[in-house]
Amino acid sequence: MNPSVVVFDIGGVLIDWNPAYLYRQILPDEAAVSAFLAEVCTPAWNEAFDAGRPFAEGIAELVQRHPERADLIEAYWLRWHEMLGGEVPGTAGILGRLKADGVPVHAISNWSAETFPRAQAIFPFLDAFDVLVVSGREKLIKPHAPIFERYLERAGVRAEQCIFIDDNPANIAAAAALGFHTEHFSTAEALEARLTALGLLVPQAETAG
Repeated sequence: MNPSVVVFDIGGVLIDWNPAYLYRQILPDEAAVSAFLAEVCTPAWNEAFDAGRPFAEGIAELVQRHPERADLIEAYWLRWHEMLGGEVPGTAGILGRLKADGVPVHAISNWSAETFPRAQAIFPFLDAFDVLVVSGREKLIKPHAPIFERYLERAGVRAEQCIFIDDNPANIAAAAALGFHTEHFSTAEALEARLTALGLLVPQAETAG
């Protein structure tokens, strides 16, 4: 069966988020940025916030380990909004078209419960979702199955009714293993083509006519 529900990831699909955007403003060169994000404010450290750890706790623990980097570490929270690069070109428009046509639009996102409201204040389209599952609120995280199962329970749908869109191959594989249709996101153009082929998205020429 073709899917009837579109489930978005947010970071990397709708919003361009990258801590390097902030640290390029603070550190002297790209090598210093890469080293800091690989050795101090690491992806695993950030993932703990997505899984529900409070920022205050994570920052205090890291400052204790790297007191000479305290200002840089604290900037991760204080200047978090500077990690946002803006909308990923084209996908918010697709979201809006789906919503306008009455297609159920949902989201499963790895995101801190503390920073998600800050993103909502900047990107109003984040209020468009009929069902929204944020990892930091649930204390469950992709690619592990329980967050997908929580979503299905909350939305009242079966996996085969949904197409899940994500830029992370591990998350795509996890969703596919549970029976979701999937789209490994690369560009809005490719996503539009896939959703149009499935009959979920009306081609813009038809919409204009």
